[in-house]
Amino acid sequence: MRRRIALAAGLALLAAGGPATAAEFPTKPITFVIGFAPGGPSDVMARIVTKRMEQELKQPVIIENRPGAGGGVAGTSVARAEPDGYTVLLGTGSLLAINASLYKNLGYDPIKDFEPISLLGTQTNVLYTHPSVGAKTLADLVALIKANPGKYNFGSGGIGTPAHLAGELLKIKGDLKMTHVPFRGTGPSLQAVIAGHIQMAFNPPPPLLGHIESGAIVPIAVTTLKRTAALPDVPTVAESGYPGFEATTWHGLVAPANTPKDVIAKLHHAFTTALNDPQVHKQLTDLGVDVQTTSPEQFRAHIQSEIPKWAEVIKAAGVKVE
Repeated sequence: MRRRIALAAGLALLAAGGPATAAEFPTKPITFVIGFAPGGPSDVMARIVTKRMEQELKQPVIIENRPGAGGGVAGTSVARAEPDGYTVLLGTGSLLAINASLYKNLGYDPIKDFEPISLLGTQTNVLYTHPSVGAKTLADLVALIKANPGKYNFGSGGIGTPAHLAGELLKIKGDLKMTHVPFRGTGPSLQAVIAGHIQMAFNPPPPLLGHIESGAIVPIAVTTLKRTAALPDVPTVAESGYPGFEATTWHGLVAPANTPKDVIAKLHHAFTTALNDPQVHKQLTDLGVDVQTTSPEQFRAHIQSEIPKWAEVIKAAGVKVE
């Protein structure tokens, strides 16, 4: 009798549309969490990619912006979400690597609390100057800084951002004495260089391109290991005397820890299919992104290598967030 009741209950659950198995995933909309405000780089990338993902998943992908603490608010919320594949996070180098050394009470463990899905790609930071500085190459600029220790300032979009840490890494590698001036975003730091208030800054390419073309700013070097498609004529820091130098802004998709592997596989397929779509690829490249997909294991290894790298820079530079 009990078996009949249990069987009847199971059939009733199926008829009512009970919990989906991993094989049926997805059966409802997926929430795609962003750790930054609408209109920013992460948000723009997400809207490009999710539109194509919806075609693969046959379900809506809803973007949810949860800004705060350098992406930490979003990271904490996704780390605590149900590990069923219906909540994912577009992580960044800040959120998944840098924050671990910047914040004492982060609220999540970037390794233990997430299942990596794939890297989306990397975005270089551009070292550029005001024309009055007179440097055309990184060697020129380094010579000026060393001849005038403490005179030169560099800007970025804020304390602890990848652009800021790119500058700190160059200071360490080149034994340079220059001062960081943080701004509230890329725009204000760019305008400070154009106005001649500071001599140089590190920022991602998109807002810089028009000003480079007009001659308002002078690109000196990019911080990727290879030249970026956005600025193919600008040399890398690595080829300009600092082999191995790399300081990028990167994005990638993760899910809460313990999300089933076959669900991760379906999300990976949808995400990488979207990134390899020619139209999506071009839209991201136009934003200065060097698209790069990976396996979940490769993305996990990337995160694990970035955490100690930036911990060392943060400690050496004495970087602190208020």
